[in-house]
Amino acid sequence: MKKVFLFVAAVLLCLACNEAGRTVSVTVSNATSLERSGEMVEVSMGEVSSKLHLPDTAQIVVVDAEGQQVPYQITSDEKVIFPVTVQANGSAVYTIKVGIPQECPVKACGRYYPERVDDVAWENDLTAFRAYGPALQETGERAFGYDIWTKYNTTEPVVEARYEGELNPDMKAKIAELGKTDPKAAQELYRSVSYHVDHGNGLDCYKVGPTLGGGTTALMAGDTIVYPYCYATQEILDNGPLRFTVKLVYNPLVVKGDSTIIETRIITLDAGSYCNKTVVSYTNLKETMPLAVGIVLHEPDGAIVADAANGYMTYVDPTDNAGGDNGKIFVGAAFPTLVKEAKAVLFPEKEKKELRGGADGHVLAISEYEPGADFTYYWGAAWSKADIKDSAAWNAYMADFAQKVRNPLTVTVK
Repeated sequence: MKKVFLFVAAVLLCLACNEAGRTVSVTVSNATSLERSGEMVEVSMGEVSSKLHLPDTAQIVVVDAEGQQVPYQITSDEKVIFPVTVQANGSAVYTIKVGIPQECPVKACGRYYPERVDDVAWENDLTAFRAYGPALQETGERAFGYDIWTKYNTTEPVVEARYEGELNPDMKAKIAELGKTDPKAAQELYRSVSYHVDHGNGLDCYKVGPTLGGGTTALMAGDTIVYPYCYATQEILDNGPLRFTVKLVYNPLVVKGDSTIIETRIITLDAGSYCNKTVVSYTNLKETMPLAVGIVLHEPDGAIVADAANGYMTYVDPTDNAGGDNGKIFVGAAFPTLVKEAKAVLFPEKEKKELRGGADGHVLAISEYEPGADFTYYWGAAWSKADIKDSAAWNAYMADFAQKVRNPLTVTVK
């Protein structure tokens, strides 16, 4: 009996060792002449679980060729995502295996802010963004596009603290009371907490107004932009540490007399990227229509690149305080598929003054949208007071980014 017991124990030990030693090899190949550093790749968690025979309670680690752990996240659509570095025209091998992962600092996150008229705001280690919600629309304020918040001097989340300072009810009451007797002191107190003032990590100094803002999509009826208003519903799908994803569904649009067209956007921001991936679709649309991605222009002769052939466009925004010390905001969009045309379109003087809050126009990238399709593109921004200092550096970043999205990394799992 003792021999039988020892035999069974040995078999179980061998099986346990076999489970612990099983690995999944992930080869990432780069067919471009660009080094791909910090770019996020995806592997099916179902495939990993199947190959590793993982029990429900098992944890995994991702390691590079030197055996160092790489941070990862399991997303809402059951993908293991992690950043990779692959040399130009080269490949790199990563390994997934059973283990205890190291703590991963939060690099991408966001939240729905019902206390600030239903904002959805999000950020990563480089920059931050905002989309407007139904409570703002109910006020009558016309804000159609994405907002951009600058960020520097930190890779940690800052958006939550900015909202806390701006919306603190006790501070708002104190400012209101002080305003009755000393308006100047009240203004100074407001500036000490406002996210419209740089307190050392950036600020909100981008003007959206009744325009497409920092890279919003819109259908076009002929040459007329069908402006989407604020989102109707929001659902946060992923919330860090490496990826933030939100699904926004909009109220029905009136397109050529049809009031049943509903737009859905899925916006994803990964750590280490200046650009959001956005997937747009329209339900109930019955015909192919032009679809524009627009960046608002606040200078009629501003620095613009509109390169349809190479799939990107950029603009240097003067900020909403061009005479102050707020630097420049670099805005851009990139397209993985062919763009029909990209161009600057200025508003007629009457529309500029009466409907668009004084904005001068848009730089537009126009594609054809087919009913039932998903339209994928990327949009984002950087700031001259952070790492990207001038328009030449931003244009180079966006040109390279467009090449990368048109030539995605190849991931092979064994």
